[in-house]
Amino acid sequence: MGAKSQRKGASGEQELTRLLRAAGFPAVWGGNRTFGAVPDISGLGGVHIECKRVEHLNLGNALAQSERDAHRFRDGLPVVIHRRD
Repeated sequence: MGAKSQRKGASGEQELTRLLRAAGFPAVWGGNRTFGAVPDISGLGGVHIECKRVEHLNLGNALAQSERDAHRFRDGLPVVIHRRD
């Protein structure tokens, strides 16, 4: 993945974290230098969030990734949250 794409993904995760915090959820951004060692966003007990900020989402692939990561991190129900560019 290119640097521009990584920055866009990190920006989307940060934006979602801010929105969740503003709504009263204790969301924590995992950071963009963790290389998959921690979830994108954590702090919502029982929910694993996969954040996608793309123009055309492949929902099947995104949900499969969320399911894999939810199983790996054992942090809850896999959820995909998407916003177009």
